[in-house]
Amino acid sequence: MIIMLYIAALIAAVAFAVLVIFVARTLIAVRRTMNNVADTLEGVEQQMEGITLETTALLNKTNKLAEDVGEKSQKLNTLVDGVKGIGDSVQDFNQSLRTFSKGLTTSANNNTDAAAQAMKWGQVAINLWKKTKKEDLNKTGGEQ
Repeated sequence: MIIMLYIAALIAAVAFAVLVIFVARTLIAVRRTMNNVADTLEGVEQQMEGITLETTALLNKTNKLAEDVGEKSQKLNTLVDGVKGIGDSVQDFNQSLRTFSKGLTTSANNNTDAAAQAMKWGQVAINLWKKTKKEDLNKTGGEQ
């Protein structure tokens, strides 16, 4: 019976040794995997630092560009206001010309008879002046 006890102890020792060997091999494999994961994470960390720097630079450029666009937009607003002022002035001038033209047309329509009468009197005055001048020339004998 003691022999069975020794055999059982020997089997238990061999089983424990086999268990230790397999656990050791598993732990070694886990250590290699963890080292690879650590190396990968270190590479990712370095890449993230580069991406962070590039992102910061891009953000700074974007902010500068936004400021530049804002400034140019303000200048463009000033230009648009100036052009609007010119357009308003031209529109006012056109309105004044329309009003003046309507006034002239109305005045001409209202005073057509008076204008015709004035033209007749003007023609008569010119004819009298020519006749008088002709008579003066005849009196003086064509000398001036």
